[in-house]
Amino acid sequence: MELYYSEMDSPVGTLTIVSNGEKVIRIDYGSFADLEATMTKWASHFFDKPVFIPKPEKVHHVITELRDYFQGKRQNFSFDFEYYGTPFQQKVWKALHDTIPYGQTRTYKDIAGTIKQPKAVRAVGGAVNKNPFSIVVPCHRVIGANGKMIGYGGGLDKKEFLLTHEAK
Repeated sequence: MELYYSEMDSPVGTLTIVSNGEKVIRIDYGSFADLEATMTKWASHFFDKPVFIPKPEKVHHVITELRDYFQGKRQNFSFDFEYYGTPFQQKVWKALHDTIPYGQTRTYKDIAGTIKQPKAVRAVGGAVNKNPFSIVVPCHRVIGANGKMIGYGGGLDKKEFLLTHEAK
């Protein structure tokens, strides 16, 4: 299976965008060279013999929208993307995407309630940590019950930047 990728520079560092040719399937912090082993392992769970091919034209529209976001011109994204993960993870990611507006935050407990599994707060945290769509599926908008920023796959500095950016 051919998967296409490109990178972009952003205020939070390099982002790698991956597409299956029709939909975006990942947006990760870091360069492809740094992520290649992890990406290959991940893709092997969902695709037969994944091969990553650098092809910027397959994700150019995504890069344009992300640049608009960082320039304060965009709050939502219009490109198609597809979740690859467990059914529970997909439910959590969909809740993040669909229920946390730009510039607002929710707690892990809020998300557990949204998916109607109020006792699954830790499992929600695990799913949030595996979010394959940095920025677009706004896991940076999830905070601890005490109102503090806790955990973020990209690092708390990036989470703080994104929340401050959206608060403007």
